Amino acid sequence: MAHSLHASSPAPVRSNRPDLATDAIRTAREDLAACFRMAARNGFEEGICNHFSAVVPGHDDLFLVNPYGYAFRELTASKLLICDFHGHVLDGDGEPEATAFYIHAEMHKRLPRAKVAFHTHMPYATALSMTEGDPLIWAGQTALKFYGRTAVDRDYNGLALDSREGARIASAVGDADIIFMKHHGVMVLAPTIAEAWDDLYYLERAAEVQVLAMSTGRKVLPVDPAIAAATYKQMREGDSESARLHLAAIRRQLDAEEPQYRH
Repeated sequence: MAHSLHASSPAPVRSNRPDLATDAIRTAREDLAACFRMAARNGFEEGICNHFSAVVPGHDDLFLVNPYGYAFRELTASKLLICDFHGHVLDGDGEPEATAFYIHAEMHKRLPRAKVAFHTHMPYATALSMTEGDPLIWAGQTALKFYGRTAVDRDYNGLALDSREGARIASAVGDADIIFMKHHGVMVLAPTIAEAWDDLYYLERAAEVQVLAMSTGRKVLPVDPAIAAATYKQMREGDSESARLHLAAIRRQLDAEEPQYRH
């Protein structure tokens, strides 16, 4: 299912090569590696497919992404690649998977607010992307974290193996933070790695309980829209700090149990 990527031209020779070994970049590498490891623990990965990316701190034309051929649970901070928007690898061994490059490069280039982009085929959210109508019913409290923040890309066109498909998906996002890609999966966009992880985790939890409720065969009752909107505002008031603490918690767990993620 995964496809290798070959850049259309050799990497340019830079007379002013950027410093890619700063403390901020190292922290971003470790945070992203932690998210890969915890995503694997939670069953969010799918073989060697799916991708997380983050704009490199201090370099808006470069992004960190996982290399082709590795499962999430294998990734470490040093294994992550730094690429430009032309598919050239400036730091790291290997290359990005083709659909990772064509989707994520276009997301970061066309949506500057999307400093981080997490794309998965995690089972419950993906299951809802396959159903008729809008994916979330807004029936569970956890789902209300995403009230008014989602979009649906209804035009599934197969694998994203060129920049036109990545651009089309970026256009479908609009002002949303979460996009359900029909017959495909989901993508979470965020200003920080911590907020992307927090949204990814709670999105799958919200989807899981909705699927369980739907499986009973009984009618699933949505929350009154006024209450849903008010609850959303309550949840978002401290969301960035809660996300920061959530990421810190998963890093503490990994430091104790899988410290190699930092290497």
